[in-house]
Amino acid sequence: MIDTDGARLGVEAARRLAEADCCEMAPGLGEEEFARVEATYGFEFSPEHRAFLAAGLPVKSPPEDGATWEQPWPDWRHADPDELRDRLEWPVREVLHEVEGGRWHPALGERPATDEEAVDAARAVLARAPRLVPVYAHRFLPAGSGHRRHPVLSMWGTDIICYGRDLAHYIDHEFGGAEVSPPWPPQVSVPFWSDFLD
Repeated sequence: MIDTDGARLGVEAARRLAEADCCEMAPGLGEEEFARVEATYGFEFSPEHRAFLAAGLPVKSPPEDGATWEQPWPDWRHADPDELRDRLEWPVREVLHEVEGGRWHPALGERPATDEEAVDAARAVLARAPRLVPVYAHRFLPAGSGHRRHPVLSMWGTDIICYGRDLAHYIDHEFGGAEVSPPWPPQVSVPFWSDFLD
């Protein structure tokens, strides 16, 4: 069943990105390409993310200062598979890195007594967390058809904030200079990750 609301939102986000003229766009992904990506990496794009990438694949823009990746847009068509896996693992890896450094967030539950146990406990909690899919640099949407019109999350370890009410608003905010306007912050319903937000 096609999610027409999510599809409209994704197409609108792609239109706004094209109008911002901030990156190189390749032809959008086709159904065979979506199937290959989702089978290879074990997730399903959300309806709006799928429609966004079908309308046009952003592949190149100037790297950000201090960027983790040379190109902030994941190139689902041509990128090295290890690079895409690295991007998909970013949210979990960064939370674990903070736990290894001695930080603990209440979203992870009660902290075990030792550092080693804390890392093991965090790893177990994160293994059950919903999968997040990179949109641009360290901005993510939840995977799966059950998540639509979800705010785009900016992830930096346990410092997680909403960076747009939905994908179209995110494009305006990140690339069009749109101000954040009410209602803000938006309701974030994705299990686990929403517990990191104030």
